[in-house]
Amino acid sequence: MKKMSSLRFHQLQECLSPLGKISCRPLFGGYSLAIDDTVFAMVAEGETYLKICEQSAEYRVVHATPLLTMRKNGRPVLLKYYQVDETLWGDSKTLFNLSASSLQSARNEKRLQHASGRLKDLPNISFHMELLLINAGVSDEKMLRQFGAEKVWLKLRESNKALTLNVLYALEGAIAGVHSAALPTQRRQELKVWAGSQHKNIDLYSG
Repeated sequence: MKKMSSLRFHQLQECLSPLGKISCRPLFGGYSLAIDDTVFAMVAEGETYLKICEQSAEYRVVHATPLLTMRKNGRPVLLKYYQVDETLWGDSKTLFNLSASSLQSARNEKRLQHASGRLKDLPNISFHMELLLINAGVSDEKMLRQFGAEKVWLKLRESNKALTLNVLYALEGAIAGVHSAALPTQRRQELKVWAGSQHKNIDLYSG
């Protein structure tokens, strides 16, 4: 994967300096960009993508910027991040305004998630998965975090021995606040090794 050029990064940092310092972390095979621990943008294949928000709709209609695409199980998955095109790089005022809107939208989402504590509000957790978790004794986000992905996965396996590794990835992603496919490769490998040690006959590859 190509990294974001240092020139682009410094340009973005200078443009957004009133919002705070930008931090980078490996994610999606690229990087996440965050301010005050809130992710508002992604970098993949050398391109920068801002989180979609209500305020970005008009710009995206006019400029038809592509969405960030990643692959899950060999299939493309579109994420809610749109590419910063050359027009936007050349317009520091609009870049600042749209970046600020993306950051505020991300902050609002985090606030709502923490306020509700509902499992289904977390990434990767469907209504059906929420019911399974509650049935296993994990009733809210706080309990999920306290137990951790590994222990919760074992609880779920007590009633479903066919539970796959993908569910473990989903739980870990829910705790981390990211799509399961966005987990760092090293962490995925750690979980895979751990799961394999729990049951040598487990099917690690089925969906």
